Amino acid sequence: MELNNLFDKALGLGFLTLEEGVELYHHAPLADLMFVADELRKKQVPHGKVTWQIDRNVNTTNVCIANCKFCNFYRIPGHAEAYITDMPTYRKKIEETLKWGGDQLLLQGGHHPDLGLQYYVDTFSQIKAEFPQIKLHTLGPPEIAHITKLEKSTHREVLMALKEAGMDSLPGAGAEILTDRVRRLISKGKCGAQEWLDIMHEAHKLNITTSATMMFGHVETIEERFDHLIKIREVQSRKPEEANGFLAFIPWTFQDVDTLLAKIRGVHNLTTPEEYIRMIALSRIMLPNVKNIQASWLTVGKQTAEICLHAGANDFGSIMLEENVVSAAGAPHRFTYKSIQDAIREAGFEPQLRNQQYEWREIPATIEEQVIDY
Repeated sequence: MELNNLFDKALGLGFLTLEEGVELYHHAPLADLMFVADELRKKQVPHGKVTWQIDRNVNTTNVCIANCKFCNFYRIPGHAEAYITDMPTYRKKIEETLKWGGDQLLLQGGHHPDLGLQYYVDTFSQIKAEFPQIKLHTLGPPEIAHITKLEKSTHREVLMALKEAGMDSLPGAGAEILTDRVRRLISKGKCGAQEWLDIMHEAHKLNITTSATMMFGHVETIEERFDHLIKIREVQSRKPEEANGFLAFIPWTFQDVDTLLAKIRGVHNLTTPEEYIRMIALSRIMLPNVKNIQASWLTVGKQTAEICLHAGANDFGSIMLEENVVSAAGAPHRFTYKSIQDAIREAGFEPQLRNQQYEWREIPATIEEQVIDY
């Protein structure tokens, strides 16, 4: 394949095939990929600013029966460390989040065998009744699938009930790699690839804004990474015209510290900074219908994430006032609301605070610096 022809196709917002994406991955110089992806960023996000967010990842429960081989966070039912977050804890965490300038909770947990739809409806409704200004970016397709099975219901009915109760948007959690071969090896207890995609399409039909993710650098092949990107692109192309659909795509690297994948299967994250930057650029190139590409500073660190802003990424994600799942597998990086803006400026861009809908926010005048315990 002629690389220049592929670059021209990409710059024309064409849909590259799996084979064309793999060709670029293996043979295109990184500098060329970065240039093309950066040009696409300028077309798709012409304001040129780098957006960021203040939110808090609060876990509804750590009880999970999915048994993912990359997760150190979950506990089995009945474990001494198992918990379900109660309302007094939510109140305390939300009050802190507002004090620190946050506007959103990312609420996720595990596949708890006893927590059905009513639990989440009641929880979301109570939070919204007490804190109507807080946004709820909640659950993810695997949790929707789990709740649906418990209720013997449908994805649509579950999503409608959760939206009515206060769910503002649906994260792209649990995508990992959207190929069942990979999912059987690393997350057998979660929904299959097609069900993940079907739930997202149903959410888009209900005008629920979603994001999409990809966790790579474990047992997947390069071809499976591009199959994943194409499946995301295909679902996005089917969304209703008025819906945001996948408003952002976030690729991040497998964190391997003390995970079963590392200890039992000997699978380690060997992703280099160059490879991550390459995948960011190719995400922009392969997903011309997804507007925002986020660099995962949490897993790759500040310097690599800064370079990604010149390789197609336009978003730095959240400072994550609290994050427990990825950190439990070895992600060491942290930002405050001041240092994330400093990093964006250091990369040569203007930082812009946003919400989950990518609408701009002013930094609250009363914001307080979070004290992070490293």
